[in-house]
Amino acid sequence: ICLSRVLHPPSACRSRRAMGSVSIPPPASLLRPLETPQRLLSGPGPSNVPPRVLAAAARQIIGHMHGEMLEIMDDIKKGIQYAFQTQNNMTLAMSGPGHVAMECAIFNTVESGESVLVAVNGIWGERAAEIALVEHKPVIFFLTHGESSSGVVHPLDGIGDLCHSHNCLFLLDAVASLGGSPILMDKQGIDILYTGSQKVLNSPPGTAPISFSERACKKMFHRKTKPLSYFLDMGWLANYWGCDGKPTRTYHHTGPISGFFTLRESLAILAEMGLENSWNRHKEVAEHLHKGLESMGFKLFVQEKHVRLPTVTTITVPPGYDWREITVYAMKHHNVEISGGLGPSSGMVLRVGLMGYNSNKANADKVLEALREALKHCHKSKV
Repeated sequence: ICLSRVLHPPSACRSRRAMGSVSIPPPASLLRPLETPQRLLSGPGPSNVPPRVLAAAARQIIGHMHGEMLEIMDDIKKGIQYAFQTQNNMTLAMSGPGHVAMECAIFNTVESGESVLVAVNGIWGERAAEIALVEHKPVIFFLTHGESSSGVVHPLDGIGDLCHSHNCLFLLDAVASLGGSPILMDKQGIDILYTGSQKVLNSPPGTAPISFSERACKKMFHRKTKPLSYFLDMGWLANYWGCDGKPTRTYHHTGPISGFFTLRESLAILAEMGLENSWNRHKEVAEHLHKGLESMGFKLFVQEKHVRLPTVTTITVPPGYDWREITVYAMKHHNVEISGGLGPSSGMVLRVGLMGYNSNKANADKVLEALREALKHCHKSKV
């Protein structure tokens, strides 16, 4: 018997040749340099990223469990506590968008058979909310603070006390409002608060700050069943972020290291500016935009001034115009992003977002000029 044929049979040789031959060529698009346009992201988000935050993203990464990385995570925790105005120890940033933070909040505090009360189409009247709390006995009342689809910001005072009087946790979505409209987590009795990195904080999408009150932690860590998700299990995440008081941190997942770099810098910028200054600037820029829109004949979708969201303005689509043509014209001729409505407001409104780094009067004027030109050049129906 030929030893070479035993060690290297013809079929094996043919198999190796087949496995070694590449039949799918490299994509031509990947052989070209990456190019992206320069645009004013003045839709409901994401927003443009400041140079300082971009520079943080360009830093070489370090190990996700290195001591220096854990220090950066500690900085992020302190920055979130400041931005949220809370002393909650259970404060961290989720690896993922705001949707991940929302699921984390619900998965960890709600068990099978329990109810959640959700405010829909505007804030519930106090009496209606109390009736629902008594009748359904929910464990959580969920409210979106800044509703970017309608351009409404909801008042918060008194809601936390009402929830607590019925043994209910107050969960607040602040993705579109955090940093642009006043939120005082501890003083307003908010039990769970979360936001996203890509709006007022001006960090790239991919991280989501979240905080839990002691009341929420008691509910979360005394549940009868395990959370539905390992990835979102706060029992593990609390240790990963150093929130459980244990001397050592255990690996849970590899966090978005560059995303943590950028979030840290975004929170540092907010801390240097000061929360009240940030709130006031967003209010002033929004009012400047509103005056300009009204002088051009536009109607603001939200009539009551005190509930207009300072970060995202909704504009009623002018009669006879197609909102799509307006947004396309603004993008094509001015590199300005203006969005249409979402959900119930789809086809009814145009949405303009000026958040964080983008919140200044010069950018508001760019949006106004793009809209002014769009009205001149877009087709207006006689119907």
